[in-house]
Amino acid sequence: MFSFYIQEGTVLIMSTHSSVILFQGDSITDGGRSRNDDPNHFLGHGYAYLISSKLGVELAAKQPTFYNRGISGDRASDLYARWNEDTFSLKPNLISILIGVNDAWRTVNEEPSGVTDRLGRAYRHLLEETREVMPNTGLVLMEPFILKTGATVERWDTWQERIGQYQNLVRELASEFGAVWVPLQQTFNDALEQADAAYWLWDGVHPTAAGHELIARQWLSVVQNSPLAIG
Repeated sequence: MFSFYIQEGTVLIMSTHSSVILFQGDSITDGGRSRNDDPNHFLGHGYAYLISSKLGVELAAKQPTFYNRGISGDRASDLYARWNEDTFSLKPNLISILIGVNDAWRTVNEEPSGVTDRLGRAYRHLLEETREVMPNTGLVLMEPFILKTGATVERWDTWQERIGQYQNLVRELASEFGAVWVPLQQTFNDALEQADAAYWLWDGVHPTAAGHELIARQWLSVVQNSPLAIG
């Protein structure tokens, strides 16, 4: 009925009875979700839906609530700007975050919105406020990822450098804020042994159905074998 996690040497307790689990991020999380209360569509068609469907069946007796508040095109700063409305107001027991690829995309392509790289600052502010407002809420930070195909081919070296920096940053934030870290880049790298990059990430960034399944399996494998396991 309860899960435990460690934050700076302190054991915190998260009740997983009637838990509220929130998925946050950009288009990869969004998954074409609806913006209404239609249960057939509000989780989208991506990894958040796959995780929610599996856990929803396994934990039906406890009736967990799953929210998807991913928004296509979001950067970390956009996520931070809507954190009160789309996170705190929902009072989640667990928040899963996947963000970073749009920060990289706009910076690599030298777009006006990417002139100032704010991912690190915005992500840190977001986590600091979360720990302040909801100190007992579990955090899951997911690793941003890319493969060499489609949009990433032309400036692949620059993409690799930028995403690599973000991966290191998010991993460090996970450690600092007592979050569960879900590595994903190696998962996709390993998948290249079975099929080419476009099979998993059709444009080098956005997952196909198979790519979303990879993410969901990795998330469940890591989170459900961590102190934040939902059960």
